[in-house]
Amino acid sequence: MNLNSVVYENSFGLASQLPTSDLPEICFSGKSNVGKSSLINKVLNKKSLARVSGKPGKTVTINFYKLPELRIVDLPGYGYAKVNDAEKERWAGLMEEYFRSGRNIPMVFQLIDMRHKASQQDISMLQFLSYYKIPYCIVLTKCDKLNKTETQKRLEDIKTELNGFLNNTEIICASALNGAGTNRIKELLEHFAQNK
Repeated sequence: MNLNSVVYENSFGLASQLPTSDLPEICFSGKSNVGKSSLINKVLNKKSLARVSGKPGKTVTINFYKLPELRIVDLPGYGYAKVNDAEKERWAGLMEEYFRSGRNIPMVFQLIDMRHKASQQDISMLQFLSYYKIPYCIVLTKCDKLNKTETQKRLEDIKTELNGFLNNTEIICASALNGAGTNRIKELLEHFAQNK
């Protein structure tokens, strides 16, 4: 699979706009400001393919990036306190329709900032994915911000915080800054491209 062939395809803010699912869709999900867009850019070796914003809550659409074998899907970030109730409802409706509409979603990379305790929104997202039986793995972002001792402690703590959601679930420590974990994410993308 040639990651250099990836192109931005389209963005959708309403469930009614979503196109037919004709390729496997690998999703990146997480709170606002967890570093989804930055990590996608690092994995795909593109500096500005996914839109990176200095302000959380800016990814309000589902963004599709296309490769010949699959799509990368950047889901809108959740948990930004300043978003109004109507916007939160729109987000919830968009996510529910996206995940329950029978799309080919072999994997969701669920991103959690490694420096912080998993939030209730993170846990709710894992409950949602579990309910719809959608495979996921946990990607702990910004691991470059922690030293070896801190990293080990967070890995131990995350198992307690996400108790019940880690049955045979892979955990990847990742950094959009130094590239940690990106080779493993690429391996998984390659796997799903070959087994679509």
